[in-house]
Amino acid sequence: MRSFLAGLLLFSIMLPTISPWGTIVYFRLNQEFIARTLCENREQPLAMCYGKCYLAKILKQQKEQEDKETAQRLQNLPLFQLFTQIETQFAFVCSDLLQSETACFQYQLTRYTSPEFRILRPPKFS
Repeated sequence: MRSFLAGLLLFSIMLPTISPWGTIVYFRLNQEFIARTLCENREQPLAMCYGKCYLAKILKQQKEQEDKETAQRLQNLPLFQLFTQIETQFAFVCSDLLQSETACFQYQLTRYTSPEFRILRPPKFS
């Protein structure tokens, strides 16, 4: 049962890409009927079309319909603004208290040792 559902889901996902192939298979199965009745060049046997003009027309219609549906879906898609530009201005005001004191900064380069370094040591090779 699970494999049937998985196959059905896979088929439904792949259906839009398989659709033109279904039209081609339908054309191949019914090519004689299409050549006799639906072909645009059926009165001209020298054209040797055999219904390929009908197949091209149907594939073109499918492509246009798919493009129209895609454009409609994109048009109805809600817009999400991912990035916003917030114009914020910061004003730094120095007070008299900060200006009167002299700043004393010390910068010291020390090697960082993580607490895990004492526990997890790599093996020493000699």
